[in-house]
Order: sequence, then structure tokens, then C-alpha cells
Amino acid sequence: MSTIEVRYQRLRGGHLPARSDRNVAQAFLSTVARLGDGVALRDPAHGAELSWKQWRDRVAATAAGLAKLGVSKGDTVALLHSNRHEFYIVDMAVVMLGAIPFSVYPTYSGKQIAYQLADAGARIAVIESGLLERIITRRRDMPALEQIVMIDGTGGDLDVSELEQIATPLDLTPLADEVEPSDLLTLIYTSGTTGPPKGVQLTHRNLIATLDGARTILPLPARGGRVISWLPAAHIAERSANYYLPVIHGLEVTICPNPSQIIEFLPTVRPDWFFAVPRIWEKLKAGLETKLEAMPGLQGQQARNGLAAALEKVRLEQSGQPIPAELAAAVEQADRQLFAELRQQLGLDHAASVNVGAAPTPIEVLEFFHAIGIPIGDLWGMSETCGVATMNPPGRVKLGTVGPPLPGFEIKLAGDGEVLARGVGIMAGYRNRPDATADAIDADGWLATGDIGELDPDGYLKIVDRKKELIINAAGKNMSPADIEAKLKTATPLIGQAVAIGDARPYNVALLTLDPDYAPVWAKQLGIHDTNLHALSGNEEILTAIKAAVDVANGRLARVEQIKKFTVLPHDWEPGSDELTPTMKLKRKPIAEKYKDEIAALYAR
Repeated sequence: MSTIEVRYQRLRGGHLPARSDRNVAQAFLSTVARLGDGVALRDPAHGAELSWKQWRDRVAATAAGLAKLGVSKGDTVALLHSNRHEFYIVDMAVVMLGAIPFSVYPTYSGKQIAYQLADAGARIAVIESGLLERIITRRRDMPALEQIVMIDGTGGDLDVSELEQIATPLDLTPLADEVEPSDLLTLIYTSGTTGPPKGVQLTHRNLIATLDGARTILPLPARGGRVISWLPAAHIAERSANYYLPVIHGLEVTICPNPSQIIEFLPTVRPDWFFAVPRIWEKLKAGLETKLEAMPGLQGQQARNGLAAALEKVRLEQSGQPIPAELAAAVEQADRQLFAELRQQLGLDHAASVNVGAAPTPIEVLEFFHAIGIPIGDLWGMSETCGVATMNPPGRVKLGTVGPPLPGFEIKLAGDGEVLARGVGIMAGYRNRPDATADAIDADGWLATGDIGELDPDGYLKIVDRKKELIINAAGKNMSPADIEAKLKTATPLIGQAVAIGDARPYNVALLTLDPDYAPVWAKQLGIHDTNLHALSGNEEILTAIKAAVDVANGRLARVEQIKKFTVLPHDWEPGSDELTPTMKLKRKPIAEKYKDEIAALYAR
């Protein structure tokens, strides 16, 4: 039995109880009854650790305070803050009242925040002090807002500690019993890159059924499993993976306050299940490859040979071909001598399942991690499907696909290849947008996802690209920008971000950024003294290396897809910036507008 299979079997040893809860509030109380004094939340940045019982008691006190402020069933409460344990307390307290908590990205401007709070009709906003000014200056634009509750400072109407003390704690069981499965659990606002953000309305039934479907696939432990909360709570992936799933199934959550620290948190927490967006896996791969390249002499050669053998084994497995005994033995030896240590250093030696999603992942990245014994499985979903609708099962991962549908979901393709989804996790509709809801979901319940896909004979789905993001060049050729960009980024770790441009153009060009971690180190090794990104973007040695990488990428692309010209921008793109969403997806239209002069110059040369 392989190391991976041992880790998988270890986690499957226990059995989670059958689901009898009708809503997330009841599920929370059931988990409290089962795990009691076990650790539920760890928040090292804010010096907090709560057991399940302690979490419940603070929820009871907070729910009483919110009720005293007038929050009742169907009301909306906004949460605006970085990752911290207070989110779990306040959000669950709102849920217990049958009200609707929703999160807003803390990187948003006052105008963006005001739009979402007004659209949701939020009566209460629970915020960190750094966001107070943005709320105050726009308060006139949020007519329903009655109270501002501060988490970490003054200036609002009251603070969270006062909220827990202004009324006698409530008995949560009768409150939870009053919540209907069809009641709204939360709102998830879309990114709004193609128009005003839409509030995706998700019910208790949506989330419980979807995550119970995921439970049949994920190797979740009966008790003691660990996950890391690190993405913004406004993103459905974070809420589903690192909040609702732990609540429903009883997983211990360690809170990482800043997404940029996630790689540091992994070896400290050693999660049993871990979900990350592609950019995290790309950076981990680049770091490990740099470490392997730096190994001296015979040790380095053995490491590179071991990795080459493991990659060959992965590719044979994926194509359904037999594994020669000699190759299998070489990979087992490499696993004992190298890969096991790498998994431990990463903090993924306990993980029986790891997943990637929210954006396309280069196949080279997936192959690399499978080779070193971290069998990443792509999954796919969107806010409108509770974040996940398909998932690669551990042990049956097909690289390049996002897996088959979860139990409770159906997938089919429209005539133009658009992916259509139907099932238990499909949203209740867009808030205040019956027209948009009718456009998205047809009379038979099929959701038009906006993704172009392919289905293989086993029912595994492959996502080609977003329907609206396909490049259709001047000659009418359809191309996937995501595929082109993946080829560019995997050609060299020097490239941090890549955007392919070419719609209605005679050929494709690219905007590139340097990786802010790798590029300065690479430059320093070459004796380049000025290693800030602005200087490096114009450095001849850097540009020569980038040109060589673009040539390599072009060699993997059809002629019509190839990048004819590129420019390296003099700065990085941060999550939540003009160019990237808070979860590091490209904002293509804003990028095209912001860099229109640079793009025009590429076509004018």
C-alpha cells in the first residue's frame, strides 16, 4: 500500500453520523453535542482558542445581543473584517436568529461596500476599525443600516464585547428548530467585473445537501480533523470549505489572518484537508523546484532523477498504462529519500486529500504535486452552486478535469458547449434581480454557468474557459486565454501573472508581471544588485530569460495561439487590486482598460 493510500485509509477509519439536521443551526448544535470540549477554533493572531462548547456559549450571548438590537428572521447583517474568530461567533449567532449574515471583502472601496449593504438591506454592520471611515462616509447611501458594531475599536454604536453582555444568553435549540431548510443562509456577491455585483442567495438546504455530497467523496475524519481558514469569508470557497464544512462535520479550524501567510501556516497546522487557489500551488511548485535545483552534486542528480521517474509514473497512470516494476521501485525510493521530507516541510504530510479550484490550474502543476505524493484534485463550482458541483475523487483523479458531479448534481452541455448544472446546490436566485435569475436558470432548473466544457465517457468534466473570455481573433479562431496563460506561467517561475490579449486582433500578445518572490532571488544569484520589480522589468538579463520562456510556451501552443509580443509590467498585482479579485482571479476587462496604452503599443510595433 502506498504512502498516499495509508494516509487515506487512516482518515476513513472513523464514521461520521448520518445527517438528520434540517439546517446549519441544528448542524452546529449537533456538532457541539458530539465534540463538546474539543478544540473548534484557533486564532493565534488574536490570542484566541475556543472549544465547541465555548463557541456555542458565545453564540448564545451574541444572538441575545443581536435580538436586543432588533435582528429577527429574514434580516440581513453585514460582516466586514479580516479573518478572525469573531466572524464564526457573529455569523452563527445571526444564523441562529433565522437572519442572513453575509461578508464583504475588506479590500473594497466605500462605494463598493455601500452598494452591497444597500442591495442586501443590511440593518447591522459588524466591522474592524480600519473600515469605519469607509462606512461612515457612505452611511447616507445605506438607508437600512441602523447599527455599527466594532470588533477591535471604538467609533461605532457599540462593540462585540458589549453585544455579548446586553441581554441574557438565549436557549439556542428552539431557535434552531424554527429555521426552515428553505430559509436563506447567506448572500455571496459576485465579483461585478461585467456589471453591478449580484447577490447570490443560498439556502440552508443548498449548503447542507451540497456538503453532504462532498462528504461522500472527501476522506473526512470522524473527529480531530484540521483545516485552515485563509481566504476572505466573502468568497464562497472559504465559507463552504473552512466554515460550513467544519460546522457540519466537526473539523478544527485554525485561522490565518492574511492570505499571504498561508504557506507559513501549513507546516504549523498540518491540515487533514486543504483547498487552495491555483496561484498558491504555482508558488509552492516554484519554491520546491528552486530547492531541488540548488541541491549539489550527486544528491541533486538523484533528486532530479527521482522527480523525472515520478512524473513518468504519473503520466503512465493517467493514460491507463502499466507501471514497469523498475520505475515503481525508483519512485518508491525517491519517496522515502526525498518526497516524504518535502511533504513534511510543506505541512501536507497528514493531508489525505487536497483540492484546487476557483481558476484554471496548469497541468504541469498538477503533475508535479502528484509526483511528490500530494494528489491534488481539481474541483469546480461557482457561487451559484455553493462553490462546488464537481470534484475529482481521491484515488481516481483525472488530471486536466474537474471530476464528475457531486451526488445531487447533474451536468450537461448546451449546443455551444456551455456547462449547464442542476441539483440540490443551485441557488435560490439573485437578490432583487428576478430578471437575472430568469436568465440564469431555465424552467427545468438548469443553471447556465457561463463556462465552456467537455465531458468524457466517465462523466468527468473538463473546463475549457469562460464563455465570455474566449479569444476570437480577427480570422474567427476561438482560443482559451487561460490555457495560453498557463503555458506561459509554467515555462518559468519568473512570471507571476500573465494575461493573453487577442480578441478581434490579428495575433496574440501578453501582459506579464514578475513573480515578486522568485524574480529578486533569481536576479541576486546573477549578481544583479537592484532587485526591485520596477528595475527588473527593464533588465536585459531578465527580459532575455522571459523571452526564452515565451518561446518555450509557444512551442506548446498551436501557431494561431502563440504570443507574438509581450511586455513586462514594472509592478506586481495584489489580490483585491484593479487587476485581481481577492481570490487572485484575473479581472480581464479592467485590465484591458487600465493597460490599453501598453496593449496598443504592442500592436503598433
